[in-house]
Amino acid sequence: MQKLFVLLLVGLATAVSFPTYATEELANVENISKIASLVRWSGVFFSIIVIAAMWLLLKFINSMVASFGSQFVQYRMLLQKLQSFMQFFIYVSTGLIVFMMSFRINDQILALIGGTLAVSVGFALKDLAASFIAGITVMIDRPFQVGDRVTFEGNYGDIITIGLRSVRMRTLNDDIITIPNNKFLNEVTTSGNYGELDMQVVIPFYVGMGEDITLARDLIQEAASSSRYIHLPKPVMVLVKQTITDNYLAIQLTCKAYVVDTAYEKLFETDITLRVMKEFKKHNINPPKISVASHS
Repeated sequence: MQKLFVLLLVGLATAVSFPTYATEELANVENISKIASLVRWSGVFFSIIVIAAMWLLLKFINSMVASFGSQFVQYRMLLQKLQSFMQFFIYVSTGLIVFMMSFRINDQILALIGGTLAVSVGFALKDLAASFIAGITVMIDRPFQVGDRVTFEGNYGDIITIGLRSVRMRTLNDDIITIPNNKFLNEVTTSGNYGELDMQVVIPFYVGMGEDITLARDLIQEAASSSRYIHLPKPVMVLVKQTITDNYLAIQLTCKAYVVDTAYEKLFETDITLRVMKEFKKHNINPPKISVASHS
């Protein structure tokens, strides 16, 4: 009797759930039918032909640009810019043609396109809006100015433009770096001159423990003061301290002098270094030779 009762319950549950399952399956079939009715199947075949033609056209354009670019070097950059514009135009045009040929345009398709575009534009504008607001903050707060020589995230160079979306920096290797403005809100930026033409340059020198430190300091002071790139209205300082470098005890003499123009920073540093090395050799002032390991 008990087994019969269990079988009745199972049969009743199956009978109740079967209409719900059948209704869900019917709804799925209707949705698939609606989607299939929006596709223009004859246009799909021609869309494949259009895509193949686009691929061949792009291959032809790339080969032509490479050929003309090697023959007319002076126009290579212009040809590459035109190539990028044409590729973008071809991609967009092909996408529109394929879409128009493959789908029947109605209210459902337009609603789907509108929703997709709204979500895509929203995600795309998120970072753009953040950079735009950060650009206004940079212009108001002014952590640096155009022409400043700055250090940011390991990059060192001159700020050439400050835009609403990004900042462009030219490094000492003549590379152009584009940095989004929102990066400057959370990272530390170091400006060497902050709107001024001159800038302090720090040049370390190392001599042995037994050398004439006073003479070495005076030679560095004289070399910096007589450089053609020195900005004399500001002082020249030579700081002295004992240090350990590469397992050697040494006296570090740090020259701090101002270059007349940030553009001459490395020339200024090279000029002083050559002058100091020449005078050190002339006066027998030697680099450190006392190893820490040998006296431990």
